Amino acid sequence: MSKQILIYAEVTRENYIHTVFFELANKARELAAKLDNAEVNALLISKPGLAAEYKEAFINSGIDKIYTVEDERFELYCTDYFAKAAVDVINEIKPEILLIGATHQGRDLAPRISTSLHTGLTADCTGLDINEKGQLAATRPTFGGQLMATILCRNLPQMATVRPKVFKPAEKDNIKQTEIINKQINLDGIPKCVEILEFRKKLTNSLNELDSAEIIVAGGRGMKNDEGFRLLKEFADKIGAAVGASRLAVEMGLAPHEMQIGQTGKTVTPKLYIACGISGAIQHTIGMDKSDKIIAINTDENAPIFDIADYGMVGDAFEILPELIKYSFKTDI
Repeated sequence: MSKQILIYAEVTRENYIHTVFFELANKARELAAKLDNAEVNALLISKPGLAAEYKEAFINSGIDKIYTVEDERFELYCTDYFAKAAVDVINEIKPEILLIGATHQGRDLAPRISTSLHTGLTADCTGLDINEKGQLAATRPTFGGQLMATILCRNLPQMATVRPKVFKPAEKDNIKQTEIINKQINLDGIPKCVEILEFRKKLTNSLNELDSAEIIVAGGRGMKNDEGFRLLKEFADKIGAAVGASRLAVEMGLAPHEMQIGQTGKTVTPKLYIACGISGAIQHTIGMDKSDKIIAINTDENAPIFDIADYGMVGDAFEILPELIKYSFKTDI
């Protein structure tokens, strides 16, 4: 194995590099410093031309080398083709660590790679570090989110997937003289078991852009009913926020799954997170505890959410929110 951390650079359907790559690149440089300044490299599987088009983005992210596999058949994601390309490149360059974003594509691709390479995979990590033995220490929730486990991989490469928004991208450029290395992969004879025929975007009544929202107002079981979430929506509209929900609120039918934040939902990092009627169980907080500022509203003064909140209001959201609505206005944070 070589002293390098390899990051899978996912290409979106719009032919952009997924933002999770830049978050992982920033974290990988921190890990590389603990591995005798190991190289931080990227694996790009795409249609021809994208490596050159986005080379500057890789340069500014501190990437030493881009291993690129280009073919017209990579224009749309295909598990069989992408797994074949990834495994062949990894077997050749032998990275010590492989990091993949826990996106829909990453969650499909990563287990195929780990199975082919006969190595372990720690999925949906919330923390990465290098231990005293130079091993990747990957932390993730376990036992239904009741505990946080740090897992070591016995075989190489050590693999982990990480959700988008868990780590932050670098605040300033870390320029490297990035080298593009083209790899040729023979896809002839590889069966294409699944083929994408059409994309249909699911539309909801409200455009709830949780991933990019700077302010999020989230409701939990304490919002009780549809009227509670209408109140949340009114407040959110007044301050220019997106609306989120806890798992319990979703299970109560108060919000769709697309709005769920936490272990089995989205991970968000807004500048301001307002939690209303949310107790603060770890299953929820691991999806929002890296928000810049957290305000909690809860009737229970001992609720765990107050342990991570910057500001807390002990009281009934049904009484507090109408008062906030009276004096609220949209603002740029």
